Amino acid sequence: MKRIKVSLLAVLLLLTALWLAADTLLPEPFTYFSFRAAFMQYSGVIGIGAMSVAMLLALRPKWLEPHLDGLDKMYRLHKWLGIAALTAAITHWWWGKGTKWMVGWGWLERPARKPAAVETLGALEGWLRDQRGIAESVGEWTFYAAAVLIVVALTKRVPYHWFSKTHKWIAAAYLALAYHSAVLVKVEYWSQPVGWLLAVLLLGGSAAALMTLTGRIGSDRKARGAIVALTDYPALRVLETAVVLQDGWRGHAAGQFAFVTSDRSEGAHPYTIASAWNPADHRLVFITKALGDHTGRLRERLKIGMPVTVEGPYGCFDFEDAQPRQIWVGAGIGITPFIARLKHRAATPDAKTIDLFHPTAEFDQAAIDRLTADADAAGVRLHLLVGAKDGRLNGERIRAAVPEWQSASLWFCGPPGFGQALREDFLAHGLPPERFHQELFQMR
Repeated sequence: MKRIKVSLLAVLLLLTALWLAADTLLPEPFTYFSFRAAFMQYSGVIGIGAMSVAMLLALRPKWLEPHLDGLDKMYRLHKWLGIAALTAAITHWWWGKGTKWMVGWGWLERPARKPAAVETLGALEGWLRDQRGIAESVGEWTFYAAAVLIVVALTKRVPYHWFSKTHKWIAAAYLALAYHSAVLVKVEYWSQPVGWLLAVLLLGGSAAALMTLTGRIGSDRKARGAIVALTDYPALRVLETAVVLQDGWRGHAAGQFAFVTSDRSEGAHPYTIASAWNPADHRLVFITKALGDHTGRLRERLKIGMPVTVEGPYGCFDFEDAQPRQIWVGAGIGITPFIARLKHRAATPDAKTIDLFHPTAEFDQAAIDRLTADADAAGVRLHLLVGAKDGRLNGERIRAAVPEWQSASLWFCGPPGFGQALREDFLAHGLPPERFHQELFQMR
């Protein structure tokens, strides 16, 4: 989380610093309307700048993952940038629209316009000035649409399939707002660093928007395949799906995830891969729990032989570190990446000492037998805690079971609140922050 917080702050501070190098929030003479003009420019730069970076992150750039600790963290940064852009856009809209309302209500008196000076404008500058009225109208109405789309994206009660269908239209809104920004930004900015950065962001963001609208995101990382096996665990409300891929999959590390499409009308859904990669059989296993509309319908909708498309792999939850011990906590369906690692470790043993804690509210003997067998084959000590019978898992219980925890790293996958509580507990007892690894498996 520290990396994405620093990245968000860096984006906003860079835009602010470059804007201040070209303009000021304390114009002379300082009046309501002179401040309004400056702040409109500043809030516009922040809003379109943050939205442009969010658009670029939507491309899921693989090269950026190691620097931001995985696509799950990149999506969290994407979300925060969207919130920052919306906040800047609302203040931008209010200073523009609200001022006009206050003048109409008689609360403010607009200063008299100075006589227009005779100007000789270049062709580009003249065209931009002619476009101002259209750009203002486009920006206002697009702002309303974009605000609704962003709020829908942030509202967890909106089903995922509606989110995936509506969220792509933010790309169309972005193109309209990019036009609005290019026309209404001060012409003087284009000859200064803030303008150069804006030009790069607008061009990159526009390219990303077009790729989004044409469905080209991740196109070079997609492989087609078919479902070859389905195993249902009714007591756990879990479905295990085995897929065999055609050529095109480049392999994956245990702990990574992929976007899987089984129904084009539903769109792609992210699932952690629950199998180690074997290039000889091109087989992937996904374990899904009925937690929502889509996952609740999978056991009725999926059939053996059904074609699927898999995009990936993504993520940096790869168990790679220098510690001699590791503590794994897979809570509920969060056990999935650890299953993949168990299979990988059984095939490729290493010297690390590992304790795997699996707290679960539901019990299925067949599933537990398979997990126990996988742990034995991998040489991993399994700690199983089932429902109220075994009590809640916390930092104190982990430290009691693993006295050598101070030489270990901790890898967590499960409910975010539980992970945050464990992280705070272990850091309070001296675990270095960089040794706590958590998958933020929430794509919105």
